[in-house]
Amino acid sequence: MGKVNIEEENVSQADLETLGVNQEAALELFSRVANGLLKHKVMGKEELIQHLNKLVRDPEAYLRQKHGKFKNLAEKVIGLQKEGVMPRFEKPAPEMPENLREFPVFGREHIEPGAFAQMNTAINLPVSVAGALMPDAHQGYGLPIGGVLATEANTIIPYAVGVDIACRMCLSIFDLPAYTVDSEKDKLKKMLEEHTVFGMGGTVKKHFDTSLFDRKEWKATALIRSLRDKAYSQLGTSGTGNHFVEWGELNIPEGELEGVPEGRYLALLSHSGSRGFGGNIANHYSSIAMKKMKLPNEAKHLAWLDLDSEEGQEYWIAMNLAGDYASANHHEIHNKIARALGLDPALRIENHHNFAWKEQLADGTEVMVHRKGATPAGKGVLGIIPGSMSTPGFVVRGKGNENSINSASHGAGRLMSRNVAFKTLKRDLVEAELKNKNITLIGSDLDEAPMVYKNIHDVMAAQEDLVEVLAEFQPRIVKMANPKERPED
Repeated sequence: MGKVNIEEENVSQADLETLGVNQEAALELFSRVANGLLKHKVMGKEELIQHLNKLVRDPEAYLRQKHGKFKNLAEKVIGLQKEGVMPRFEKPAPEMPENLREFPVFGREHIEPGAFAQMNTAINLPVSVAGALMPDAHQGYGLPIGGVLATEANTIIPYAVGVDIACRMCLSIFDLPAYTVDSEKDKLKKMLEEHTVFGMGGTVKKHFDTSLFDRKEWKATALIRSLRDKAYSQLGTSGTGNHFVEWGELNIPEGELEGVPEGRYLALLSHSGSRGFGGNIANHYSSIAMKKMKLPNEAKHLAWLDLDSEEGQEYWIAMNLAGDYASANHHEIHNKIARALGLDPALRIENHHNFAWKEQLADGTEVMVHRKGATPAGKGVLGIIPGSMSTPGFVVRGKGNENSINSASHGAGRLMSRNVAFKTLKRDLVEAELKNKNITLIGSDLDEAPMVYKNIHDVMAAQEDLVEVLAEFQPRIVKMANPKERPED
């Protein structure tokens, strides 16, 4: 903004009132700042009024200007809005750019058109910086499952994280031979039945470790406080849909895996997230974002929150707490089963795949990376990519591929919807497949049959540049939710 050389009249009370500045405290504040800028000839009155008009309606935008002339005023406006002294205005809908941006795609031949359309919409948001599509991608809500989206560092999209915040994998490797899954089959099956609880309303009364609930974040917001008791009662439970806890055989073919030498071991693998706690957090802040940010219909679920705003900070605190809660949830299950087995695991590996992380792109740009159904795969980072109930999953080490934004697939990815599965699959053929692979199944239904998923080997072949396979896990005793349960994933 260049200085002007002519005298400008003052900004009057009437000028400010037309902007919605009516209360005495706000009028005094705006008058002092505005006329100070005019007095020192920083800008003309017309330009000044335009800035003040924008600031009243979107003060967070001026907070992002590190050396902006209106940053201090914006901070005070936000404070006055919180006190009810000044009104809050609905932000106008951001314009979508006319020139579509491109994004890397891995395993293009395995991805349905709906996922491409959703990723196209996401990558062209005004706040988007980069994106990528993983080979297991399929259509979801907002960001496709298997989508990775980097946005400006101070923005976060609740629906790009997902409804099941911090859905994750956890693998415990025991120093027992893999054939234990056959020689002790009844005992291992009983452990799953006694120490796991599935279902939307599932709760437990006895816990292994509740120290997470001593943290101060549980008192951070009214919403978190209202959900604490529910979260406590659901600690150590699993969801519905594609969530599972299973025994299997882990094969480390050569060398060692984090100190565990090559060989075939008994292992326990689980998949679930932050339960009702995360679901309520996601729905609450997604609703707020969509009300604040009016986007075109195809992009409405991609409404974002500004981390400089009160709602953005609340969501950030809640999302990270949900992440720690999801991890504790898995630990509760694994620790109870390890205690029943009478043996601590030799190694435990885990990772989120529905989350947002503050990271940097290869050129140093600070961004918020949303991985919705995508595994972190930074250089040297360990992760778990499952297949289906009858096909193998893999322990992987990330290669840090900048084109994928340090990400990989989170599984095989669905090949057909649940409705299509129920209409087309034959129960006897699914049972024959499980028998052929020597799989013992507890719970589940046709919508989670192996046939509803893509070929995991094709998916892994499509991401050889993203991850290195270190070990292979073959499921053998699988427990999932009751067939009557509504899917949460």
